[in-house]
Amino acid sequence: MRTGRHEVPKRAFDIAVSLLLLVLTLPVLLLAMLAVRIDSRGPVLYWQERVGRGGTLFKICKLRTMRVDAEPAGPQWAALGDPRTTRVGGLLRRLRIDELPQILNVLKGEMSFVGPRPERPFFVEQLEREIPLYAERHAVKPGITGWAQVNYPYGASVEDARKKLTFDLDYVRRASLLLDLSIVLATPKAVLFDRGGR
Repeated sequence: MRTGRHEVPKRAFDIAVSLLLLVLTLPVLLLAMLAVRIDSRGPVLYWQERVGRGGTLFKICKLRTMRVDAEPAGPQWAALGDPRTTRVGGLLRRLRIDELPQILNVLKGEMSFVGPRPERPFFVEQLEREIPLYAERHAVKPGITGWAQVNYPYGASVEDARKKLTFDLDYVRRASLLLDLSIVLATPKAVLFDRGGR
């Protein structure tokens, strides 16, 4: 992974892209928040613990897309067409609008705009036991979008995580502003063709 002198320009890139996206999508975000409030009971924003760079924990911020009682038996993989998803939540997930509040995580420095998607600690423990080198993806900050998200369909299983890891490790090895820019530009197409995942 490239470090040192690349950290400052990457942070500047993260802030610039995040602020631009926030300005461009603020009306959509506000309408989405109103829709979540009207559609189902519970908070509009959803905070969930995730694993960040170096294995540190942080709270990711998303628009709530599932029922408040979505996991009575403990953590479960999310899936396309998940029955726990609310009516509005399904649309927000398909368009990735639920991810927009993560701009706050980027501005706080907990995430980068581009990087491996942050996973929940419960699943990280499982995946590190079952997939060699899984922990290596934590060498960089997690991202709102990433190399795996623009190259691999939505997945929610250990096998999907294994396949997506090849893209994550490739990103860690080749990380650069040019690669970040190419991923940002490829993200709208990935969203339109329903690729990637959380």
